[in-house]
Amino acid sequence: MEKWLLTSPNILILDEPTRGVDVGVKVEIHKEIVRLAETGMAIILVSSELPEIIKLSDRVIVMHEGIISGRFDRKEDIIPRNLVSAATGIHKIS
Repeated sequence: MEKWLLTSPNILILDEPTRGVDVGVKVEIHKEIVRLAETGMAIILVSSELPEIIKLSDRVIVMHEGIISGRFDRKEDIIPRNLVSAATGIHKIS
C-alpha cells in the first residue's frame, strides 16, 4: 500500500485489503486506513468482512445482485442487522 501512497492520491480504493493476512498485519492495515482518513483522504473500501466495514466506515453502500440495496450515512445506522438485511436483499432503498 505504501508504494501507491507515494503518488499522493486524493482517493484510495482498497479491495479486500486484509484478505489472507494474519491478525497482526490486519491491525496495522486498519491503523493505516484510519490514519489516512484522518488526513482527509477519501477511501473506498470493498470488504466482505462485516466487522471491518463497521469499524472503518463512516458511510456504507451495500449491493445485492449488482444493485445498490442499502445506503447508510450515519454511524448509528452502520450495524450488522442493517448491513446483512441490505446484503441479502431483504432491505431495499427507495
